[in-house]
Amino acid sequence: MSEQKPGVSDAFGTFLREAPAHAEAWMAGVQGLGAASALDEKTETLAYLAVLAAMRLESGVPFHAAHAKRAGASRAEVISAVLVGLPAAGNGVTACLPAALNAYDAA
Repeated sequence: MSEQKPGVSDAFGTFLREAPAHAEAWMAGVQGLGAASALDEKTETLAYLAVLAAMRLESGVPFHAAHAKRAGASRAEVISAVLVGLPAAGNGVTACLPAALNAYDAA
């Protein structure tokens, strides 16, 4: 867990490096939830981007936008995923759009 992946925020990278037992437990839960999901990888990644944007968690957006591209999502789908929360969460979701597009374009 010591190697930081591209697009991973400094905060999450620090978590992975400095608290490896906690990070391992966290990632096991994440992987278990992913395995339990009925959604295909692309749909789940786009849905997760929507949640990140709605919660204004910009630091996770680059990693997951690049993941969405690798999973087959188009640029337009990433934009739509970030903006899908506009009615419920408000225009704060737009703060995540630059990070999502920069990461998508760089991936």
